[in-house]
Amino acid sequence: MKSYKDLDIYNLAFAYAIEVHKVSLKLPKFELYEQGSQVRRSSKSVKDNIVEGYGRRTYKQDFIRFLTYSHASLLECLSQLEMIDELYEISEIKELRSKYDLLGGKIFSFIQYVEKNWKS
Repeated sequence: MKSYKDLDIYNLAFAYAIEVHKVSLKLPKFELYEQGSQVRRSSKSVKDNIVEGYGRRTYKQDFIRFLTYSHASLLECLSQLEMIDELYEISEIKELRSKYDLLGGKIFSFIQYVEKNWKS
């Protein structure tokens, strides 16, 4: 790995954050700064915490900590998407929820890999 951009979890998180941003703009105007803002921030936090953790990768526990933050942000994003799915009829939300479910598993697996195999 030469860069965080070599991480599959980063590339997926980045692509999904773009999708979430675009889809969130379909929310009613009054939700753009409430639910819309929150789901955009949590989706971007997933990728940003992967990047920050990668930047601290020489310190195994810091790397794990930020990957855990990334996973927690993903769960927050999923919760926001679930709420949006209940309140509004936006067709792309169900697919995004499925994508984030799979990404959550990949991040969890990567955390386990780092815990077992990463050299400090």
